[in-house]
Amino acid sequence: MQQNSPINQAENAVPSAQDSPKVSLVIPVYNEEGNIVTLVAEIQAAMTRQPRSWEALFVDDGSNDQSLARIRAAAAADSRLRYAALAANSGQSAALFAGFQEAGGEILVTLDADLQNDPADIPLLLELFDQGYDMTIGVRARRQDSAVKKIASKIANAIRNRLTHEEVSDTGCSLKAMRASMVRRLPLFRGMHRFLPTLMKMQGAKVAEAPVNHRPRLQGISKYGVWDRAFSGLYDLLAVRWMQKRNIYGCKIKERG
Repeated sequence: MQQNSPINQAENAVPSAQDSPKVSLVIPVYNEEGNIVTLVAEIQAAMTRQPRSWEALFVDDGSNDQSLARIRAAAAADSRLRYAALAANSGQSAALFAGFQEAGGEILVTLDADLQNDPADIPLLLELFDQGYDMTIGVRARRQDSAVKKIASKIANAIRNRLTHEEVSDTGCSLKAMRASMVRRLPLFRGMHRFLPTLMKMQGAKVAEAPVNHRPRLQGISKYGVWDRAFSGLYDLLAVRWMQKRNIYGCKIKERG
């Protein structure tokens, strides 16, 4: 189940010498050249509305368009923007894991690069995080996807919740804020990103949800097919259920001498 991180063979922007940020945005990117400039501007606007120091770490997952060039240009213009470029296309979970290892923040925020997640919702998740939670999850209100995609997602979410004994409203929403120290202890496997709330709860994380904006895709195309995700998700689900049954994070020392 374990695999080598593709970041070991990645091109990395060198972090500045400034103090570590409090919040790191981790953004996997695969062929999103038409969205990078707008996304950067929206992130910069959103993060000025919250008090913490921050960085945005773009993880290019082997794009074969101009995504990486546009990320490089953005990073050159703003020291709060960094990037890591994977040596080959490795999938969303691998890109996120690479970003988690590279990010310096105490809180990690994930979002997609396709502009369907709205960076303006990040301050809301961080405010909720301040109330003592270890993870805050966006729930897509008025979801802007095709009927087939929404139905498939609803079915998958119901099955996932039933088998993992969860009550997460929208596990497919990529917009999440998480305590970094807990994230870095998560088991690594393909499909990990679909089960982040469950994996965090296995460590005792307190999780909260909040409604967030969801927008239609205006540039580019979806990189993941509905049925591809369904079949791989079922396989991963069995692995997560096994991990739940074998989980030992709750083991505590009663006494020391």
